[in-house]
Amino acid sequence: MRAEPAVAAVPPRPFGELSRTPAASIAGLARDAWETPAGTARHRYYATGQLLEYLEEFPGHTWQARWDASPLGRGEAAALDIGRARSSAENATPWTAAVRALFCLRVVQPSLLAFRRNSRTEYSPFFVTAQRDPALEHYAELTRAADIGHLHRRDALFCVCSLLTCQGIAFADITPASLLHHGHEYRRVKNVLRAGRKDRNRFDGYTAWTILHKAGHFPAGTPGTMREALHRGPLTATELVSQYQVENASVRELLIAYLQRRSADADYSTLSGLAVTLVKNFWLQIEELSPGHPDLKISPELYDAWRERISVRADGKPRKGLVTELISVRSFYYDLHTWAVDEPELWGPWVAPNPIPPRELRGMGKLRRRSDERTADRIRERQPLLPILMQHVTERYEHYRDLRELTAHAAVDEEFTHRGRTFRREVTAPDRHRGIRNAPSLRVRDLETGELIAISFEEDSAFWDWAVTETLRHSGLRVEELGELSHLSIRRYQRANGEVIGLLVVAPSKTDRERVIPMSPDLFHIIACIVRRHTADGKTIPLLAKFDPHDKVWSADLPYLFQRLNGGTRSVISSGTILNMLKRRCEALATEHPAFRTIRFTPHDFRRLFATELVNSGLPIHIGAALLGHLNIQTTRGYVAVFDEDVVRHYTAYLSDRRQVRPSEEYRPVTDDEWTEFEEHFDKRKVELGACARPYGTPCIHEHACVRCPMLHVSTKMLARLDDLEVDLLARRQRAESEGWLGEIEGVELTLSHLRTKQEETRRRAQRPLVDLGIPILRTPGE
Repeated sequence: MRAEPAVAAVPPRPFGELSRTPAASIAGLARDAWETPAGTARHRYYATGQLLEYLEEFPGHTWQARWDASPLGRGEAAALDIGRARSSAENATPWTAAVRALFCLRVVQPSLLAFRRNSRTEYSPFFVTAQRDPALEHYAELTRAADIGHLHRRDALFCVCSLLTCQGIAFADITPASLLHHGHEYRRVKNVLRAGRKDRNRFDGYTAWTILHKAGHFPAGTPGTMREALHRGPLTATELVSQYQVENASVRELLIAYLQRRSADADYSTLSGLAVTLVKNFWLQIEELSPGHPDLKISPELYDAWRERISVRADGKPRKGLVTELISVRSFYYDLHTWAVDEPELWGPWVAPNPIPPRELRGMGKLRRRSDERTADRIRERQPLLPILMQHVTERYEHYRDLRELTAHAAVDEEFTHRGRTFRREVTAPDRHRGIRNAPSLRVRDLETGELIAISFEEDSAFWDWAVTETLRHSGLRVEELGELSHLSIRRYQRANGEVIGLLVVAPSKTDRERVIPMSPDLFHIIACIVRRHTADGKTIPLLAKFDPHDKVWSADLPYLFQRLNGGTRSVISSGTILNMLKRRCEALATEHPAFRTIRFTPHDFRRLFATELVNSGLPIHIGAALLGHLNIQTTRGYVAVFDEDVVRHYTAYLSDRRQVRPSEEYRPVTDDEWTEFEEHFDKRKVELGACARPYGTPCIHEHACVRCPMLHVSTKMLARLDDLEVDLLARRQRAESEGWLGEIEGVELTLSHLRTKQEETRRRAQRPLVDLGIPILRTPGE
């Protein structure tokens, strides 16, 4: 969508044409246009008169011409500063109210720079009142009723008012293109007024766009959010090549034709990466090294110079993906050779000797082994740190969840204690001001540190940190698969005995193959908490479109699980946001755990840790490959960081025996007896303390020593039984110490350590609040 300012069908003049009206008349309008106290109106009258006297010092026959010629109109100075400089100290008259009056009365039309330098957020109600426009008043009501925070409601109204003021149009003239233009101009102005600040590139108008679209103001077919309108979509092969200035027109056409041919069997992400390699990193470098080079014939000397140049990045660091670049260029030449056989008239003239010699690829196996070693070392470093990270994320969420509940039930200025610290609920002055129409925001002050905490924001942030990390940990999903989970991904399988097993359907992603993951109790609890959060107060999960950053396209509207309110609009949590979540949690832990100062977790680390835990806990690696969605078992091997060489030998032998017992041709449809045996397996996993999580078709490898077994999932109802076992073990240890049975003491100590670990885990799960998803209501046809 092209950004351009709107054109007014009829210039808005709520008080008539004022471009040549005498200053005294305009000052009178400024005094009487709004119902304000007499003192405020009088102050506005004198300030407007002084401002107009100032503008009369500049050339022009209209107030607009004089305004444009003044420092105020050029955005070089603020009216507040000029007004104070021209008034005596005892009779200082700030001109902010006067400038606001000129804008609202449509006496002058400012540029966005001049407007932002001289306006305040309270400008909106004055502007709406002065316009006498029912459509604008209706929009103001919609912003006040929107289910978003007060600041975002205020910004949505202020954005539209500033657009109408600066583009000189009425509300009916607003178009999607004009709102985009306003957003671009706002970012440019912010870079002038707030140079060096982090928010200087913020785009304005997201919330306003959403409200206008829902109100039906935009034409049919307009994207539902401004983010959708801003994304240009995938580039064509011609556009991908045209990003770079290729001098040789014939080679340029060849590269375009090559990318068009490859687009039939490659996704957009691969295609755009190939354009960078072949056009930017290969041919442009060849043209710089050999100006006017006519064709693809590369001499050995030119190749050596090119290879030396691309081995170093623009920032001076060595290029890690050098081999990948060489393979892409080598494949480019081989593709031309192959295609020339079928279409010699098109590809034959470009066939040339491949400049990449075979020696460049001889070390591929070694490089792959080094890469696998680095990956395994990375996982070994992070595996002992994973429990620390998960404990931190869980405790942080539980802290803010309980603190928010206590705050909601506390009266204003009431003090209460939480986890040994004293807090006081407070309401700030802005909260009190807007509390007439809206409930004040939940804020508490930590009386020990004096910190004022926006508890609603902190609890929401802590919840999504917990939900994202726990889901990644218990499912092994890729980060893009996590973002694509929706309410429709949740399935259930009911056995003949009535037992229900939760399933999670993972949409096709990297391997383009759908898979189903049985949900553990922990994973099911997390998913249930997310669903309950979205459906609180009888709501339904909002339907959103998700942007695919790889293919540059938007999905259909779906009830995505990992979505949240971002400012004034809802959006699916992106991969970059998840990466920043993990980064912030690691930085917070670095103060207490020095290991986190140099180590960071990424979403894919959880996938590798999940694979390692599966294999090291006894699951055959080919089953782990199915759960992870790997087409090749060797890929799963690369994910697994093995800590004991015996484990590798054990599973290699296991797979070999398995293949001999069940050749591939014997895989046939499941019989009734086999299905019954499969269902009975789940019954046999039920033990006294809970359930055994061993994989299907595997016996108990711990000889039913359940308390010591890491696969035992203790039921919260059996906490009392764990206490009884602890008492019994303590008595046994006391007897062993009195008798001098050193071997028995060692065994009892080991059992006690496992028992206490399970007690702590079970108590933590028992403290989780119950998640009530409600009972579905059966509707009769036609409802």
